[in-house]
Amino acid sequence: MNIMIIGAGFTGVQLAKRLINEGNIVKIIESNEDIVEHVSNRLDCEVINADGNNLQVLEELEIGKMDALVTLTDSDEINMITCSLVDAVYPDVLKIARVRNYAYYANTNTTARQHAETFKGNHRPLYGIDYMIHPDVEAAQAIVKAVEHGAISDIVDFGENGDFEIIALQIEKGSKLDGAALKNIRSLTDKKFLIVYQETKEKDSDNMISALPSGETILNAGDRIGIIIEKENIPFILELCGIKTDAIKKIALVGIGRIGTIVADKIIEKDKVSFLKKIFTGTKNISQTFTIIDSDKNLCKEAEKKFPQAQIFNADITDDVFIEEEGIQKYNLVICATHNHELNMVVSAYLESLGVEKTIALVAQSQFGNIARKLGVDVAIPMRDTLVDSIISHLHGKSVTGIHTVSNGAFEIVECDLPSSSKFIGKQLKDIASPGEYLILLVKKIGSEKFELPQGNTTFSVGDHLVIIEKTGDKKVLEKFSK
Repeated sequence: MNIMIIGAGFTGVQLAKRLINEGNIVKIIESNEDIVEHVSNRLDCEVINADGNNLQVLEELEIGKMDALVTLTDSDEINMITCSLVDAVYPDVLKIARVRNYAYYANTNTTARQHAETFKGNHRPLYGIDYMIHPDVEAAQAIVKAVEHGAISDIVDFGENGDFEIIALQIEKGSKLDGAALKNIRSLTDKKFLIVYQETKEKDSDNMISALPSGETILNAGDRIGIIIEKENIPFILELCGIKTDAIKKIALVGIGRIGTIVADKIIEKDKVSFLKKIFTGTKNISQTFTIIDSDKNLCKEAEKKFPQAQIFNADITDDVFIEEEGIQKYNLVICATHNHELNMVVSAYLESLGVEKTIALVAQSQFGNIARKLGVDVAIPMRDTLVDSIISHLHGKSVTGIHTVSNGAFEIVECDLPSSSKFIGKQLKDIASPGEYLILLVKKIGSEKFELPQGNTTFSVGDHLVIIEKTGDKKVLEKFSK
């Protein structure tokens, strides 16, 4: 694909790196000359010093020949207007805009839902933006997903009605998986699951090495493994790994800024009764189970109005006196979602040392996820990576319906529909398997509503929906299935 990115900030650079590694042709437009010089030395692509919101400039840079435009400047208005300008002349160019003002995002989505009939067919989307991405929404959704699953691990799911999920767990010493060879695991149970990746400590170092496993792979205590399993069997696999879990009855949310507000809204929303039952096992009084903590007095006042069901504290979470007086150390789960990502990691680790059972920390990017886990944090949500994943999933086109980064960014979980052009049509899994390069994790046969773990004799057909794990940026793997 030919992709133009406007804005060479951190997200723009990370996105460009991923796209270049996949073999795409990337062109970056940045108005700051110093940034242009810096980025040019880091990336193998064209970086141009120009105003990205000038249609004449974009036309000189051949915007009409691009497959997609991604606007990532610091200005929401520039991102939106640029997409609108390009759409007016080049409607066939896919346009993705990042916005940080939640009102823009919410109002756009509300309007699109209310006027869904209007936007059917060839009608252009609002502002000419095919996909509007909000970083806070992406991060908040990831946090809520982790809460719903008891903060036991990083989670990758495949739709609300999907039977399977990928969870990341650490093997505990003395568990049934400690010292087991992958080829012998089937003898332990008849439950349907598959180990999809392994993180193991590098010799004489604390660094974790990620790898796709084979039948000869040996699992050891301290390894972190990704497992795809049916949701109903998650308690069993936790037991197999030697992990003990308790019902979550008391949750504290630290930080009620934009992300925290979205998280709180999702958790205690009135029509989410089934979700609440899942989270707050054994209690009916939400005010005794959901607590919001923030050092900003104004934010707390807004939270009191918006969330009367919750207990609100205007306090400093690093204050030992407050922690002791309110018994925060006795909570089952603490979510640290402030704008200070370093504080989130440190506070989460500190609270776990005091007795908090589970913690979730919002961190800047995947590299910090490993650091957070070393500190004792149960689940780290990499904000920037969730955003880049979302953008890339939209860029891959209709055949690719989702991309999720796992194992600190080492691997991608790709969801795709098998097109008629694929050379794997009519082939069986045993004939196309490539251990160490990729694994086909799930298949939803055309006409079926449920995923299945593929077997050696599984035959692939046009329209089959596949879930594949591959090394991040390995475009050759995806090409094998799409061409």
